Amino acid sequence: MIKNIGLIFLHNLDSNKENIDLFNNYVDILNSNNLSVYSDTNAPLELDNVKTLSEELFYSTIDIAIVFGCDGTLLNSARRFHEHDIPILGINMGGVGFLADIKTEDFKDIIVDIVNENFDIDERYLVEASFGSKKIFGVNEILVHSGSYAQLMRYRLNVNDKVVYEQRSDGLIVATPTGSTAYALSAGGPIIHPSLDVWIILPMLPQSLSSRPFIISSDEKVTIEILEGPLTEGKVCADGQSDEGVSYNETISIRKLDKPIKLIHPKNNDFFEACREKLGWSLDISKR
Repeated sequence: MIKNIGLIFLHNLDSNKENIDLFNNYVDILNSNNLSVYSDTNAPLELDNVKTLSEELFYSTIDIAIVFGCDGTLLNSARRFHEHDIPILGINMGGVGFLADIKTEDFKDIIVDIVNENFDIDERYLVEASFGSKKIFGVNEILVHSGSYAQLMRYRLNVNDKVVYEQRSDGLIVATPTGSTAYALSAGGPIIHPSLDVWIILPMLPQSLSSRPFIISSDEKVTIEILEGPLTEGKVCADGQSDEGVSYNETISIRKLDKPIKLIHPKNNDFFEACREKLGWSLDISKR
């Protein structure tokens, strides 16, 4: 039974009267459904009837986390909550919103559904890169790149200890199905249904005209070595976060994390409807 709700906000949210009144209204809705509401010490707002907890106590107290923001806010939250096995509900405060997909005007209805346990849990697996003593993980993708705008790196890609290719490009994306509607999409990759357990491997601006993205099972063993590039080292990042340096010829191992993140969706959630809405499919071009 869900009783305790944790609130997560955009980190740069202004603490003005308009925002405080807005979120106090959301808290009132939660309280009216007999839900206790908590925030952690990082919260940018002080709201009525919301108890502030230390980070450790926050994780151990809440049953679900409600994230107000956009997909970027939810990605940051997913990296925090997945180890604690806390489901996340994303409320879209602007942006595309494939992950934070609940509209603000539907907040009251979705809370009623949550109290009645009338919702689906969508599990999404994360991808991790390990190299040297470093490990980073992402919900959307791992990006291996040259570290210098519009300058190529030379690298070798292996799958299951077999060489796929050695080529030059600005970088290489290993994306999850979740990430297929994010950076990988803008780089020319395919859209993958989130129910599939696969990865997209996608070169960024490759020198070879025949180089194309391909899809493999996320259970495969993938390694990448940057052989040379424009800087003293290559770069690796996850979900557009800060770059980590990696030495040339060092092996970057890519694997699926064992524990998924859990996203809360309404029972009537439709991935293709989201594609139509967010990507502008099925526009009536006859009126243009």
